[in-house]
Amino acid sequence: MNTSYTNEQYQEAAAFIAARITGNPETAIILGSGLGSLADRIQDAIVIPYAEISHFMHSTAAGHKGNFICGKLGGKQVLAMQGRFHYYEGYSMQQVTFPVRVMKLLGIKNLLVSNAAGGINNTFKVGDLMIIRDHINMMPNPLIGPNNELFGTRFPDMTRAYDREFVRLVEEIAASHNIPLKKGVYVGLTGPSFETPSEYAFYGRVGGDAIGMSTVPEVIVARHAGLRVFGMSVITNEGYHFADDFVNDGADVIVAANKAAVVMTTLFSELVSRI
Repeated sequence: MNTSYTNEQYQEAAAFIAARITGNPETAIILGSGLGSLADRIQDAIVIPYAEISHFMHSTAAGHKGNFICGKLGGKQVLAMQGRFHYYEGYSMQQVTFPVRVMKLLGIKNLLVSNAAGGINNTFKVGDLMIIRDHINMMPNPLIGPNNELFGTRFPDMTRAYDREFVRLVEEIAASHNIPLKKGVYVGLTGPSFETPSEYAFYGRVGGDAIGMSTVPEVIVARHAGLRVFGMSVITNEGYHFADDFVNDGADVIVAANKAAVVMTTLFSELVSRI
């Protein structure tokens, strides 16, 4: 599927949201599987269901409520997506990343992304938080097709997709709270099937530390538009260790992500306050 949008459609969605929010938020957060509860910590929240926003899709994934939220976090005005769109839901890459470009038009300069991911690295345990230092994209690139000059250049640089200053700040914040962190490379696959044992082993050999079905398209489009990006994964299963009776279970992913949401809220709130 190759759904393209006109600049007028991006602007129409942005205008609808702008008319309903207050302040001038510069930071946006995309909350992944099971992490939507972080949105409950946003104060003076204005909630806009995706269904009300022109050209927005409906989030069908478990743990994704499907709301755009504006309010205060870490003492600053933020936008938050309580749920995202996935390629495996049948949406095109342009539909998956549509909200990122809308947020750019709303004046967003910083994008914080979170997800639930399977652990490839054999030192990772369920519940660990991993700072994404880089990614390996195994999905169709969302920038394929005519370049939209309104947002960015034809060939955006991805050398530093994840902002090193943001990484340094989060490491400082975590140390001050005695929060242990991992750091690694996120592998983005289309899904919806979970990975086989051989696929886990393969992606580990090529440099992956964690694996999931989201985030990378959003980051590519965000960097194309000049946004600074920080990413974090919650490790929700230890995919590198397959016992005979092991079965990947989407419900287990939500449970593990929910347990990590409180810690991630602390990290994201303090990061927002410093940028």
